[in-house]
Amino acid sequence: MTEYLISFNDGAMDHIPGGEMPDVGKAVQAVVQEAVNAGVWVYGGGLERQQASVVAMNGTVTDGPFPETREVIGGFSVVDVATRDEALTWAAKLADACRCPQEVRELMSDSETDALLREADSRG
Repeated sequence: MTEYLISFNDGAMDHIPGGEMPDVGKAVQAVVQEAVNAGVWVYGGGLERQQASVVAMNGTVTDGPFPETREVIGGFSVVDVATRDEALTWAAKLADACRCPQEVRELMSDSETDALLREADSRG
């Protein structure tokens, strides 16, 4: 299986009237529950608007917002599926629920990290 990041840009849902957001939330939760039931859901969530901090290699911290940044992620989901087409299917469901386009990107696999996680899972 391969993990895919499904995300949308900050502000992509700004066109939705505030009164409709509870319905959007319910629709998103229904897709998440469907993904959980299908065994493909890994993790997801929304991000606070422009609350980023950048930590340099020397430990220096610079806090946002960063006005020169054109696009930042507003929310994301990670699914673990067999094919890119399956990831695109989940992205389409999320796009419909969120009422905004979704970007799909394959996450790189790190076999050493994966092995460490499997070992930790087996220890409980």
